[in-house]
Amino acid sequence: MSVVQFFRILWSKRLLIAFTTFGALFAALFVAWMMPPRYVATSRVMLDIVKPDPVTGEVIASQWARAFVKTQIELISDYRVAGIVADKLGWSDSPILAAEYKESGASEDMDFRRWLAQRVINRTSARLVEGSNILEIQNSSTSPEPAARMADLVRDAYVEQTLAFRREAARRNAEWFEQQTQKVGEELAAAQAAKNDFEKANGVILTDDLVDTDIARLAALAGSAPAGETQMMTGGTVAPSSAQLSQIDAAIAAASQTLGPNHPDLQQLRQQRTALAAAVARETQAAPKVVTSGRSLDSLYNEQQAKVLRKAGAADQARRLATNVAVLRDQYQKTAARAAELEQEAQSTESGLTLLGDAVVPQSREFPKYPLIVVGALAAGFAFGVLLSLLIELLRRKVRGVEELQLIDAPILGAMGREPEEDERRGPRLLTFQPRLAAP
Repeated sequence: MSVVQFFRILWSKRLLIAFTTFGALFAALFVAWMMPPRYVATSRVMLDIVKPDPVTGEVIASQWARAFVKTQIELISDYRVAGIVADKLGWSDSPILAAEYKESGASEDMDFRRWLAQRVINRTSARLVEGSNILEIQNSSTSPEPAARMADLVRDAYVEQTLAFRREAARRNAEWFEQQTQKVGEELAAAQAAKNDFEKANGVILTDDLVDTDIARLAALAGSAPAGETQMMTGGTVAPSSAQLSQIDAAIAAASQTLGPNHPDLQQLRQQRTALAAAVARETQAAPKVVTSGRSLDSLYNEQQAKVLRKAGAADQARRLATNVAVLRDQYQKTAARAAELEQEAQSTESGLTLLGDAVVPQSREFPKYPLIVVGALAAGFAFGVLLSLLIELLRRKVRGVEELQLIDAPILGAMGREPEEDERRGPRLLTFQPRLAAP
């Protein structure tokens, strides 16, 4: 089909095309007039994605920001948020809505409150403003004032529910960490008791840096005056009970880190120290000043060395027990700190959202927009008329020109046409016949 044939068909069906075009226009205007108007109000909140949490100091990673925003958009359309809005609007007490609920037949699928929440969800939408962290909450209604009011209610309910979710999650985690803290505390107490019992049974005392006091004493003797040198020593310096007094002091220092001041074990150690201190004082006063040679110091060194070698296995076991106690103590401190942090977060009023003012009452309706309806109806009606004309032409073909016969190689004997008027005074135009011979 050539362009000339196409326009000939349209011209022959011009009345049909005009009828469909204006018919579509009138139908669209009538439907738009019958449908209730729709006003859309917008309320905004800013997501504090890049702002650290005031309690934990955590910041949402960039790779999780998109998922976080998607979650927030879905939360706005959640039943719990919409249910809060329905409650604040007082819809639950409306007899009109209750009658609509019964007539709709939705009572078989959902309760009345969920049905009301679904009405809010159907009117609500949310989107992220491009290139920002501002979330737009839109709500539609047949009147401008209710649309603005409901948009603000949805925003407030969303903020309230977000805060409730954060508190609930923090409270659950805090309870779990408190249980873990109690469990680790019991393990720490048992490990500390096992370490103390082992040290008492084997006479091994470790310092804070896990060094055996016997080894420390051996190192002190090794750094003293060398053998062969004469050294003046008073009785107080070599009192027999001074070594035991050092052990008791080290034991008291280690026990004070884990036991309270009134603990029976700590009280017993202090009583022993008092008795040993008195014994050392007596020995110091009773001992005369003597001059000893380096061989006496050498004998003390050998004696201490033998003692260290004899207790080497017990000292290693005591270190393992002390290391276990240190690990459990560190775990206990971290778990307790995390539990306290989560407990503080469960009481926080920070939702991670910033309100950007209230919704503005819309001044123009979102639907219907008559200019768009007119343009769309005219275009749709004209397109429908053209398609209908072509369909009719295909079903009932007509010869409208010589070109159509040439397409099927039909012989043409002649063509009738009208000559143009040279002058209006000559009267009507005459039909002429132009003979055409078919090709042999």
